[in-house]
Formats: sequence, C-alpha cells, structure tokens
Amino acid sequence: MRDWTAAARKRPGGIGRSKGSEPERTGTTVQPLQPLAIHLVSLGCPKNLVDSEVILGRIGAEGFVVAQQPEDADILMVNTCGFIESAKAESIEAILELVRLKEKDPAKRVVVAGCLGQRYPEELAKEIPEIDAIVGMSEYPRMPEILGGLMEEVRQQRRIHVGNASHPAWSEDSRLRLTPRHSAYLKISEGCDNPCTFCSIPSFRGRFRSKSPEFIVNEARELVANGTREINLISQDLTSYGLDIDGEFLLPDIMEKLDAVDGIDWIRLLYTYPYKFSDAMIDAVANLDRVIPYIDMPIQHIDDTMLRRMGRRLGEDGTRDLFRRMRERVPELVLRTTFIVGFPGETREQFEKLVHFVEENKLERVGVFPWSPEEGTPAEKLPGRIDEDEVQTRIEELMLAQQQVAFDWNRSRIGSEVDVLIDEICPESASTLGRSYAEAPEIDSIIRLPEGVAGVGEMVRCTITETDDYDLVAEPLRCSEEI
Repeated sequence: MRDWTAAARKRPGGIGRSKGSEPERTGTTVQPLQPLAIHLVSLGCPKNLVDSEVILGRIGAEGFVVAQQPEDADILMVNTCGFIESAKAESIEAILELVRLKEKDPAKRVVVAGCLGQRYPEELAKEIPEIDAIVGMSEYPRMPEILGGLMEEVRQQRRIHVGNASHPAWSEDSRLRLTPRHSAYLKISEGCDNPCTFCSIPSFRGRFRSKSPEFIVNEARELVANGTREINLISQDLTSYGLDIDGEFLLPDIMEKLDAVDGIDWIRLLYTYPYKFSDAMIDAVANLDRVIPYIDMPIQHIDDTMLRRMGRRLGEDGTRDLFRRMRERVPELVLRTTFIVGFPGETREQFEKLVHFVEENKLERVGVFPWSPEEGTPAEKLPGRIDEDEVQTRIEELMLAQQQVAFDWNRSRIGSEVDVLIDEICPESASTLGRSYAEAPEIDSIIRLPEGVAGVGEMVRCTITETDDYDLVAEPLRCSEEI
C-alpha cells in the first residue's frame, strides 16, 4: 500500500481509541432502544454503487435501518474504491472522516467494505486500527451477521472478513436503491480476465464470472416494478458475458431477453470491450426496440505500440474497422470512449496521433485520464514515465480537441426532436433537467427544460433549441404528458 496511507499515520494528534460511555448492555449482547442504524458512504463506480444498494437491501431485510446523517448512526460504513491512486486517497479520507466521528462518540463502529478493503485488508487494519471491521465482496451475504457482531459485549476478535475475490456472481435483487427510481444500473457479471497491463481490477474483483440469465431478467423485472424506465447494463467487461457459461458470447442473448421485459424504455450498454464486440452484438443494438444506440467502449489509445504495451488486443486497424461497422449498421449511434494519456513510453508523435484520431472520428463522448501507476501491474515496471506537467498538458490538449467535436455535434442537434427522461426539478433555477438516449446518467451532459413541464421519471418529447457548452436547451412539444 502506497503513500496514500500516510494520511492515516499523520493525523493531527492521532485518532486513538477514546474511552467513553457505552450503550446500555444486558447480559452478553447490546440491547438497543431501537434497531441498529447504518450510515453508508458509497464511493467509486456504478458497480460499487450496486454493491452498496445490495448491502443496504440485505441488512434492511434483517431489521437494520438506514441513517441519512452519520451522527444518527450506530455503524458507519464506507464502500471504498481501490482502482487508482486518487480513488484510494479519497477512500482513505472517507474512512478517516468516519473515524473522527467515532472519536466523538466511541459507541459507534466503523466498517470498511469494497475494493480497497478487498485489496489491502491487512494494511488497513494496521494503519487505521480504529476500523472495527473490514469486509470483502465475498462476505457481503454475511454482512448482517458481521454488523450485528460488532455491537456484542464480548466483541468478535476477527476484524478482517475477506475471502476469495472470485466468488460466484449471485443475484442482486431486493436492493435499496440509491439512484433515482426511474434509472438503474444492472450488473450482469463480476471480475475481468482481460490482460490490460495498467489495470489492477482482476486482483481484487477476481476472475470473470457471468451472472445467470434468470437472475438478470428477474432483477430487471423487479426494477421495472419499482418504477425503473432506464436500465444501464454494467460490468468490468460487458462483452464477455456468457463466455464462462458455455463458451459463447451471450451478450446478444441477454439483450434480447431484457428487450422482452415490459416496462423498460431504454437499455444502455456501458463498459463494453472492443476486441470481442461482434457483428451479432452490433445487430442487437441496431434491431432490438428497447436497446438504445449508445455504446460505451473504452479503447484507451489508437497507436499500435501503445496498445500493445497496454495489453490491449485490438489495434488501430481493427478499432477503425469496428467503429466503421458500428456507424454503418446502427443509425444515430452515440459512441463514448476513454483514453489514457501519459502511459510509459508515450512519445509526442504517438500522442498527436491520438489527437488526430479524435478530431477525425468525431466521437460524441470522450473521457481522458492520466496513467496511474498501479501496484502489482506490469505497467508499473515499464520504463519511460512521462513528466506529470507534460501529462497534464497533453490531457488539456486532447480535451480541447474533443471539446470542438462535442460543441459541433451539439450545434448539429439544434432543431431535432428527442425524448427526454426527466431526472431533476430545480426550483432555484426555474428549470427541469433531463437526458435523451445520447446522455448516460452521471457521466454525460444534461438537457435543460423549462420548469413545470413534467415530473421526475416522466419522458417528454422535446425540440432542441440551443446549446450551452456541453449541455443542451430544449422546449417540450407536449407539456406534462408522459410518453
């Protein structure tokens, strides 16, 4: 574990185990005046968010209650991210914030779940001894038991509850939703088998495991019954779905099964892998009624040398051919991708090739990230690291190129008619915020409508009237009328 643990070692004055009053006890177990209250902080990606919803659903079924404010909770939990250095630092700071609350009220318990706990359980237990329990992903079904044990008078000695990262991909039904009711993430697999040299995810999320089709369809039906209209399919590698079931890529099959679920308006693909994205997958996006023409497909770079060093299995020619086939066969396709800038050995010439690719291919959505040296990955040992200032310069240059593409595309949408799913009402700005199929939740831009046109979760037919940088402004064709 790297220097981000220094924050735990250098806390002003330290955060020791303060002594103070304990909750009233009778016999050997705590007798709470009311059900145990849990406050959960969820960090990281949508996959982690689903895990948080599952945890809350499971413990809620066992009689625990959710506290909106940490001061009102008996147990303080953070579901951590452990992917890159900045995410680890954020997770550590979140843990320390909960520890500071525990210092004020020693009766509280602090629990660490998620990727950081799975990846560094021993280190966390040593560096931050105020943590009462560290729970890995494989132990989530035991979460009610583990949390209940924290409040016993004879405390369990075991603080670390971390098992095999490659646990089965079980059902994730009965979630306590943290997203708006009308939009949900649906995880269809766990783990990853891809050999990307920069990525540490397989070390703490485990080998690739597909969730059974029955689980997926039942979860979708449950989400729809609770008001969901948009389902965003997520995974570490959506494209490999089914490969471990019978040796075939079954993403088109599961898309077809979900397309038959009444009540879904939009099915969106996030986290697809380019090397395995087949013609059958393209045809499913093109032909299934509820699958929208939006594909999130991180390609990371376009230069062949960089792609080989990254462990990516599709080169420049294959990527260009794939994008061409998708554009030809999927009308009004919106492509989102991400790039890594400053990977070891990246020359100025290779970077400029990436800039030209962005300008030429006019990708609708692009995210750009600096390379982060991940402990235990092959890329960590590669020579040719780029100066941090130069990396930042390259990121800004690439984003400026993409900004022009995005602004041009936004201007081309003026006058077009779109269905807008309402996400939020903003009385302070007298506006309504929503998205069309071209905007994924949380990561893309928004469409701004007048106040009062519809309620949250309704869908309104609109005309795009103007742009506002990356965002759009629209007017409804039919006010307050659900499509």
